[in-house]
Amino acid sequence: MKTRTIDLAIIGGGPAGLAAAVRAYELGLRDIIVFERDNRLGGILPQCIHNGFGLHYFGEELTGPEFVFRFIDKIKKYNIETQLNTMVIEVNKNHELITVNAYEGIVKYKSKAIIFAVGCRERTRSAIQIPGSRPAGIYTAGTAQRMINIEGYLPGKEIVILGSGDVGLIMARRFTLEGAKVKAVLEIMKYPGGLARNVSQCLEDFDIPLLLQHTIVNIEGKDRVKSVTIAKVDDSWNPIPNTEQKISCDTVILSVGLIPENELASQANVEINHATGGAFVNEWMETNAPGIFECGNALAVFDLVDYVVQNAERAAEGAYKYIHNEIPSQKIKVTHDETIRFVIPNRVSGNHSNRFYLRVTKPMENVILEIPEISLKVRYEHVTPSEMISIKLRDRIIQRTENKLTFKIIKQEE
Repeated sequence: MKTRTIDLAIIGGGPAGLAAAVRAYELGLRDIIVFERDNRLGGILPQCIHNGFGLHYFGEELTGPEFVFRFIDKIKKYNIETQLNTMVIEVNKNHELITVNAYEGIVKYKSKAIIFAVGCRERTRSAIQIPGSRPAGIYTAGTAQRMINIEGYLPGKEIVILGSGDVGLIMARRFTLEGAKVKAVLEIMKYPGGLARNVSQCLEDFDIPLLLQHTIVNIEGKDRVKSVTIAKVDDSWNPIPNTEQKISCDTVILSVGLIPENELASQANVEINHATGGAFVNEWMETNAPGIFECGNALAVFDLVDYVVQNAERAAEGAYKYIHNEIPSQKIKVTHDETIRFVIPNRVSGNHSNRFYLRVTKPMENVILEIPEISLKVRYEHVTPSEMISIKLRDRIIQRTENKLTFKIIKQEE
C-alpha cells in the first residue's frame, strides 16, 4: 500500500472544507490535501441556485454556486491539492487515513493534523417510520433539489412536503416555479423549522399552506404515490383521532432534519455531543482527540453557510496552531441551562476572542441572553430554534471568569 506524509488532511470538499483549506494555505501551510467523495467540489451548494448566501461573509447576496466558486477559484489559484471521487474509509487517533479511489487504489496518509468537514445527511422515511405502502415518488428535499437543479428532472406535479426545514421551504417555491402544485407543507412542531425569511418568501408569497402540528400518518399508492393521509398531533406528537384527512398527490418530499456525519470521527475516538450530533470542541474547533478538528455541518447543523465558513476558518487556524504547538490550555468550560439546546465551542482558554453559536429550545419573545459569570446581557425581541444565535465575545470580556461560562435565556422584566 502506498504511503504519503502530509501536513493537513481535510475530509470533505464542501464550503467548510474549502474555506479551511484556503485559510490554512494563507496561514502558511503548504502540504494540504482536500479529500472529496463526489466528482466535483462544492458540496451541496452547486445545487442551491437560489440567492441569499454571502450577506454576512462577503457583504453581498449570492447564489450557492456563486458563493462556493469563490473558494474553488482560490483553491485553484493556490494550487491546493484536491482528490475527487475519493473515499476516506478509515481514520485513527494517530492522524492516519486510508483512502480509496479508482486511479490510485488504496493509499495510506500520515498527517500532522486532520479537519473533518464532512457535512451532514438527510433523515429518510425509515428514520421517522411513516406508515403505508412503498411506492415511487418519495424523496428527501435535497434529492429533489439535485434532480431539478442539477439533473433537469421534475420529480412530480402534485406535491406534499413533510417538514418545514429550510431546504423543504425552498423546494416548495422551486416546485411552484417549475409549474407543479404544492398542496401543503406539514410541520409536526408548533413553529416552522426553517428561517422566517424562507417561510415568508417561499410559502406566503406563493400562497402555499403551512399546517403546523400536522404529520403524515399513511402513504397510499401501489406503483406511484396516489395520496397521503394527514392528521393533527398533540403536544407529544401523537396523531389526534378523528382529525385525519386525505390529500391526493403523486410526490412526497421529506424535509425532516439533518444528521451530522460522524462515523469516521468516531473511529478516531472523537467524543460526540448528542445535542448537536457533532463533536465536543474547544475554541479552535479541536475535538477531544488532539490534532483532530471538526467544523461546519459535521459539527452542528448551521442555518447560514456564512457561519459554516467562519467556523471552518477557525478550525484551520486551530490546525495551524496545533502543528506549531501553539494551542493554550482550554481552562474555561462553556455550559448552558435548559433554555438552550447547545453552545459551540465547549471550552475556551480566555486568551482569544471567540464567536459562540447556540440554539434555543423553543420560540420566545422579549428575552435576554445572559452569561452571569461575566455580567453580560444581550437583548433579543425574538428567538427561535430554527435560527442560530451567533455572538462574539472579546478576550478581555471572557477573562472576567476563571473557569466557566453559562449561557441562559431569561425573560425581560416588564
